[in-house]
Parts: sequence; C-alpha cells; structure tokens
Amino acid sequence: MLRDQSSDRAKREADKAFKPVKAHKPVNDYVKAQHSFDENRERLKAERLAREAKPGSRSE
Repeated sequence: MLRDQSSDRAKREADKAFKPVKAHKPVNDYVKAQHSFDENRERLKAERLAREAKPGSRSE
C-alpha cells in the first residue's frame, strides 16, 4: 500500500509538471489589430532609438 501511494504521488507530480498547455481563446479582429499595432510601435521605437544612438547622426 505504501508503494502504491508513492507511485501515485509521483504520477500526480509528473502530471503537474508536464500538464498540457492550455489553448488560448480564439482571437477576434480587434485583438489582432491591437497586437499588430503594438508590435509595429515597438519596432519603430527600437529603430528610432538605434538611429539616435548612432554617433554623428544627430541634427542639432
């Protein structure tokens, strides 16, 4: 009986560690558009910061 309990506990712990990833809810058009907007904004911000970080490219 003790052996069965330890294997059950090990199985439960393994199930917790390797549980399947929950699928995300289907994304509607608004969320897709917002996600695209956020990605584009971050990309443009990174490009701007890279331009500003280059020495000698400032027009001051």
